Amino acid sequence: MKGTVGELGEFGLIRELTSRLTSTPAVRLGPGDDAAVVAAPDRRVVASTDILLEGRHFRRDWSTAYDVGRKAAAQNLADIAAMGAVPTSLLLGLVVPAELPVTWATELMDGIRDECQVAGAAVVGGDVVRGEVITLAITALGDLRNLEPVTRSGARPGDVVAYTGWLGWSAAGHAVLSRGFRSPRAFVEAHRRPEPPYHAGPAAAGLGATAMCDISDGLVADLGHIAEASKVRIDLRSGAIDIPSQMNDIGQAVGVDPLQWVLTGGEDHAILATFPPDVKLPARWKVIGEVVGASAQPQVTVDGAPWHSNGGWDHFGSGGGR
Repeated sequence: MKGTVGELGEFGLIRELTSRLTSTPAVRLGPGDDAAVVAAPDRRVVASTDILLEGRHFRRDWSTAYDVGRKAAAQNLADIAAMGAVPTSLLLGLVVPAELPVTWATELMDGIRDECQVAGAAVVGGDVVRGEVITLAITALGDLRNLEPVTRSGARPGDVVAYTGWLGWSAAGHAVLSRGFRSPRAFVEAHRRPEPPYHAGPAAAGLGATAMCDISDGLVADLGHIAEASKVRIDLRSGAIDIPSQMNDIGQAVGVDPLQWVLTGGEDHAILATFPPDVKLPARWKVIGEVVGASAQPQVTVDGAPWHSNGGWDHFGSGGGR
């Protein structure tokens, strides 16, 4: 569709966006009324919200609108999975300038819709507002399916630390894009469009995970959230973490130790969890450390020593830089 958002108007834009959506059995009433109705068989709804701001979380010269949509949905749906829940639905608040091409908005919605389909969820409503900076405010909902939520506060001494998904790929892709390159493509795409292992969250809950989160701020930072909430010390074994040869090549080319990306690079949305030591983990889970013991000063160490290098995402700090 040609033209701008301003020419189409608020309600025309809403009609155009909602016409592209699909549904799931959990959606009893979708977009078009004052509110949506989503089934909650467990009687407990898991909810998470996040905001993406152009220039802070994405750049239109690096990512297509479709990429932005996939990424926006993924980072919110991953939070639901990291609680051990199954994603069911998503709400979108969208702020766009009047001169934005309608095609950018529709491609964004296509990306959000397709990522929801990967996770088994659906977009059920939202709102659009005129503003100067493109902003996406997303709320994701999920169903625990009669399991208890897996929080950050349950890690116990003796537990193993394991993850499934990618580590450091988005940060490596960001480094490539920052230097004006577009390859290796796999790492650039990992930054533009993360692929959270949604199934792994509920599966980990079923296996008896004691604590869990997705890796959005960086491995050390997010594991630090678990250590703080659980009041434990956690030690990572750097030698247990796989670093692809191409990531080593990128690091050598840009003068960065790739371990830095692995330990502090966020936005991969891998699933990170602690498990009792006797749990037999599927092959997709990689054990990379252990909960050493209870601690009055919770912390994460790497190979027995504190990790002092800068990194990790902080919206109000200098870390991360994305």
